[in-house]
Amino acid sequence: MQTVNIAPPPSRHRELHQNYLAFPETIAQSIANISPTLTPVLSIPLVVASAGNGTWLAYVIATLGLLLVGLNIAAFAQRHASAGALYDYIFEGLGQTPGFLGGWAMLAAYLSTAMALLVGFSIFVVQILGHFHIHISYLLVEIIGLFVAAMLAYKDIRISSLTALIMEFSSVLLISIFSMIILFRHKSLWDAAQISLIHVHSSGIALGLVLGVFSFVGFESSTTLGQEAKNPHRSIPAAVIISVLVAGIFFTLMAYFEVLAFPGGLVSLSQSTAPLNTMATSYHLGAFSLLIDLGAMISLFSCALASLNAGARILFAMGRNRHIHDWVGQTHTVNRTPHIAIVIASIIIILALIGLAEAKPLNAYGYFGTFATYGFLVSYLLVSLASPLIDRKQSRPWIGSLMRSFGAISFLLIPIIGSIYPIPAYPYNILPYMFLGYIGIGFVWNRFGSSTNPLLHSTNRVVDNRITALSEEQEEEG
Repeated sequence: MQTVNIAPPPSRHRELHQNYLAFPETIAQSIANISPTLTPVLSIPLVVASAGNGTWLAYVIATLGLLLVGLNIAAFAQRHASAGALYDYIFEGLGQTPGFLGGWAMLAAYLSTAMALLVGFSIFVVQILGHFHIHISYLLVEIIGLFVAAMLAYKDIRISSLTALIMEFSSVLLISIFSMIILFRHKSLWDAAQISLIHVHSSGIALGLVLGVFSFVGFESSTTLGQEAKNPHRSIPAAVIISVLVAGIFFTLMAYFEVLAFPGGLVSLSQSTAPLNTMATSYHLGAFSLLIDLGAMISLFSCALASLNAGARILFAMGRNRHIHDWVGQTHTVNRTPHIAIVIASIIIILALIGLAEAKPLNAYGYFGTFATYGFLVSYLLVSLASPLIDRKQSRPWIGSLMRSFGAISFLLIPIIGSIYPIPAYPYNILPYMFLGYIGIGFVWNRFGSSTNPLLHSTNRVVDNRITALSEEQEEEG
């Protein structure tokens, strides 16, 4: 093989903090990005409306399907550690254009998720302050929340990861204690209607599955810490798989619990906008209502912080690959964070929030969240396609990865098709085409606007390989 001597990257391209994050800090990124609190607080009633007594089963199926996707992602993470994550994985397996479009889709996914969650954060902040007769605009709360998140992300990835983990753990712990108290008062864990799937139809499970999948998006975001995690080839695959399992178990149990104990039955639960608050009132636990709102607020903020961290690292990787200006690929001289990418991501987020400031907050939350979901689904689909191809290219056993890929793609087609058919109401009916337009802009940019100098791409690969080799050496020493 011919050896090519490539100059090292410019000195201004300092690396991110290498081998900096322990496993708890790594998995915190994925757990916070899933934001488990939001499913029992907001999402389960939406799934109940379709799946009824089979809501718990919809979450079981979603967990199994996303485990297949997670295994495809983990297979790459075991061999390749970089800030680009799925962007680089797809690049490696499918080539330059699909790789860029995968990263472009992930960028939309993470930044739109941050937008949605900051809107949700403002809803709960305004609601909590309203108890004390304090009135403040939603947009101002969103801007303040974004500023705090950006400062944490700018300062230190370890601080922001631990902050997100502590916030999410506290919120989940609160909901778990609340649920156990209600179950004790309910005096029965057996629900024959749920166990026997009474009045449950396959079409209802399929539609509930579409909504159930949305609860998990972001589980892969620990892969964006490839350069910063200790033993990344072990810790990141473990973080991806464990986060899906933990979230899936929690969602399944909470779905069963809410259907079992909600006053008024399935119809009332499917129409509830605050199921845990309603249960707190019904079971004479009114003091928990404010705590649940606080927990939801904390969870929304921690997830927004995790999304900002992940989105900034996708931008950072694009700068390093010269798909956008390499200035974006710089790191802070002291903090070793992608500070320029964080600032740019924050500006994009604040402009979008201002753009939808006149919309009702719940509507804005839905618009941003739906757009983000398209980005996740496209990226998951591309990485599942790439997995067996790269195994075959590199002469590794690929039949197993082909079967795993087929299962993941078959599963992902359900929410993809379900997102466009039956045709949703306006404006959700135009969001898929807006996302296609966004992908089209990315394609044109990749084709005509970004640098495709192979020397630059090779330089970046040398840096990634150097990081990977260093990580492997330290794993062996450990």
